Amino acid sequence: MESQRPQSDTELPHPFSPLVEQAIELSAQWHDRTYRKSRWRDEPFEVPDDEYLKVPVVSHVTSVAMVVQRAGWDDETVAAAFLHDVIEDENRWEARFRYENLSQLMGAKVAELVREVSEDKLDATGNRRPWRDRKIGYIERLQNASDGAVAISVADKLHNLWTINESLVKDVDVFSGGRRREALQGDPDQQRWFFNEVYSIAEQRDDPRLNAIRSRLKEEMNRFDVLTGK
Repeated sequence: MESQRPQSDTELPHPFSPLVEQAIELSAQWHDRTYRKSRWRDEPFEVPDDEYLKVPVVSHVTSVAMVVQRAGWDDETVAAAFLHDVIEDENRWEARFRYENLSQLMGAKVAELVREVSEDKLDATGNRRPWRDRKIGYIERLQNASDGAVAISVADKLHNLWTINESLVKDVDVFSGGRRREALQGDPDQQRWFFNEVYSIAEQRDDPRLNAIRSRLKEEMNRFDVLTGK
């Protein structure tokens, strides 16, 4: 039987991307000392009695970018996945990253991908918008977004829902605040509605690189239904 011919160096993807490296650095700097709402894993090492471990936001964006990369997307989409929360979320000094600055630093395509998956958290007067209004705006934007942006969105929701489900398995009530955790703003029915809307948009796209991410999100949606008693 003929053995499979190994790929030549010219057929292999380049092992290093300066664009992705810059995105990792910028994301880590922007999200420095910002954290997820709660944690569910046991502490992996001892910390001082008056301290406790929190989950850095950069761990989330890294997980999302790895999902996008493993699904076969290009360097610009992977870079945008690392940066998908920089426009939407404040840094530790409560500053906001401007789209124009991101475009200058990372290029127009990366910046546009990030904008396509960013919520408008503030209204015209600078006040925080209600959770439902933000999500409706996000869904409306995603409906007209590129396939790459949809891939980032689905990867983002997949990781978010997976962490919610893992928390529920460990009896962490993510829907109510508690010691060392902040409650999710949407209740189970609202969360279910939002994930279904994102999934429905992805289901209408034909790019085969979306298939595995979309299927995995559906699995977590089904698990969420079981865990929340639907």
